Amino acid sequence: GMLQRPDQLDKVEQYRRREARKKASVEARLKAAIQSQLDGVRTGLSQLHNALNDVKDIQQSLIDVNKDWRQSINTIENLKDVKDAVVQHSQLAAAVENLKNIFSVPEIVRETHDLIEQGELLHAHRKLMDLECSRDNLMYEQYRMDSKNTHDMNLIHTYFGDMQKLSEELAKQLWMVVQRSLVTVRRDPTLLVSVVRIIEREEKIDRRMLDRKKQTGFIPPGRPKKWKEKMFNILERTVSTRIEGTQADTRESDKMWLVRHLEIIRKYVLDDLLVAKTLLDQCFPPHYDIFNRLLNMYHQALATRMQELAAEDLEANEIVSLLSWVLNTYNSTEMMGNSELSPEVDVNSLDALLSQNVVDQLLSKYMSTLTSNIIGWLRKALETDKKDWIKETEPEADQDGYYQTTLPAIVFQMFEQNLQVAAQINEDLKTKVLILCLQQMNSFLTRYKDEAQLYKEEHLKNRQYPQCYVQYMIAVINNCQTFKESIISLKRKYLKIEMEDTLSISHANMDATLDVIAKEGCSSLLDEVFMDLEPHLNELMTKKWLMGSNAVGTICVTVEDYFNDFARIKKPYKKTMTLEAHRRVVVEYIRAIMLKRISFKNAEERKEGAERMIKEAEQFRFLFKKLAAGSGEGTEGLCDIIEAIAEVIKLTDPSLLYLEVSTLVSKYPDIRDDHIAALLTVRGDASRDMKQTIIETLDQGPSQPNPNYVPIFKEITVPTLTVPKLLK
Repeated sequence: GMLQRPDQLDKVEQYRRREARKKASVEARLKAAIQSQLDGVRTGLSQLHNALNDVKDIQQSLIDVNKDWRQSINTIENLKDVKDAVVQHSQLAAAVENLKNIFSVPEIVRETHDLIEQGELLHAHRKLMDLECSRDNLMYEQYRMDSKNTHDMNLIHTYFGDMQKLSEELAKQLWMVVQRSLVTVRRDPTLLVSVVRIIEREEKIDRRMLDRKKQTGFIPPGRPKKWKEKMFNILERTVSTRIEGTQADTRESDKMWLVRHLEIIRKYVLDDLLVAKTLLDQCFPPHYDIFNRLLNMYHQALATRMQELAAEDLEANEIVSLLSWVLNTYNSTEMMGNSELSPEVDVNSLDALLSQNVVDQLLSKYMSTLTSNIIGWLRKALETDKKDWIKETEPEADQDGYYQTTLPAIVFQMFEQNLQVAAQINEDLKTKVLILCLQQMNSFLTRYKDEAQLYKEEHLKNRQYPQCYVQYMIAVINNCQTFKESIISLKRKYLKIEMEDTLSISHANMDATLDVIAKEGCSSLLDEVFMDLEPHLNELMTKKWLMGSNAVGTICVTVEDYFNDFARIKKPYKKTMTLEAHRRVVVEYIRAIMLKRISFKNAEERKEGAERMIKEAEQFRFLFKKLAAGSGEGTEGLCDIIEAIAEVIKLTDPSLLYLEVSTLVSKYPDIRDDHIAALLTVRGDASRDMKQTIIETLDQGPSQPNPNYVPIFKEITVPTLTVPKLLK
């Protein structure tokens, strides 16, 4: 490759010298490597030779040692006594070292006892530690010498027996301080710190003794003391006792015992936790986490106490107090949510004091008890109201002068109180209680209606009793309006808009029942009026009436007198009653005409009678316009019927009688044939054939009733001739 071109031949000598140098270099390195290998082999062989000589020397030495050991076996066995003497010397050395403490044990015990009584707990504990150290060292040496020698162990234990009593006495003092730690930390925090230091010392000694037990199997009597664990147990019992001890009253001595009990618990727990956070936490090492430990203790103690209370036979108001406290007060700013407890206390991380199952059971029991209570309260309220109905004094009037009884106020005050109580727990319970109240109200109104009917029936047996029947019946009618307004107010105040549809049917039923009660009440009052009017109504359309009887004047005076009382009826019912009274007066007047008590003999009498009817119709119109206080719509047409009938009677030309009667029938299409016959009989100048012709002709004619006309003649029956009258 180097000699491909002719000009490269000039470099042949150069190439040769370079290759010669490379070859010489490789040979030199190869020689050096071989020389190095040879030197290493030589050195290795030399070391192996030396090692072989050393092994031979060691083998000879082992042979010599083995020979010497076999010769000295008997000598070693003879040294056992020396060994025992060494162990005994070690024990005696320990005894001598603790000799001063051993002889001074009784004196140290007395001093320690005095220090405990004086409250010098740290010094007392130091001396107790010295005594325990002496005893433990002696027992440990005895254990090392002869672990099975229980006699000597018991001897040491008995000698130091008073020390155990000192330990118990000191522990008793410590636990007293721990029990009162929340008080002590305010008055003398140094004492509490001393107690914690003593407990920490004991914990260290416990750990040291347990470590030695793992190594040697020996542990002194009474160890481990576990005073830290006992301290937390004492604190836990103290917290439980503090919670349980807040119940100062029972249901028998105070109906508000539970409210008082829960309020005391709230105050105590909040105060204790604030003290624990601000003062107690500084007296304990951080790893004790004393505030959170106490918080958990209080929470567990409260949960236990709430479960105990929930298991008792609580009344309805007590169940509400308990649930309100558990569900609302506990997490509120009045207790665990207090700003001074944050951020250490997070109310969202606290477990519930009562399980949902227990809460549901309490709510179910509350609703059941409340249902029974409401039924009882409503029954009692109605019985009380019924007693008022028979009083000889008029019922009270409201600020507008309307008669009323206390029943609506009592009923809705009771509902209001229960709803306010339920609202303290949650919205769901409030809605349930409202639904319950309205359901029971529905049933109650049915009983109210029945009692009002019985009241009316009892009065009809003896109209002189009760003395204030009219006034109390007016109060019953007004109560219906008050009930309506109160129901609307209650729903508006306590029911969410989205829930209104669920109660619309129930509300409609109650309104309907109240309207029935009011309507029946108004009807019974009008019955009362017309029973008084009956003698005067019987005078209408008689010879006496035609001769100038003042029956209608008396009727108007009587009605007006009654309506002076009826003015105390609330507007919606008063207006209805005025219209009904007007209608009934007109009906009775027309009925008097149809009874055919009089038959006019001539045109003179017909004219006089007709004019009298028109005049009396005008009297009625004036009266009822006055009673309606200007809102007399719907009353004008009633008196027009009397005037229309009067025009038929007044007619002087018999040939126009058909036309006049047909006009009457077209206005009032519910007039029957017997009504026309009776009317023509009262006229006195229509023959049988004329009556028959007019009636037959009218039957064939088309009828076009006024759509606004309210039928009135259908209520009026025309008497027919009976057999005795025919014979007469």
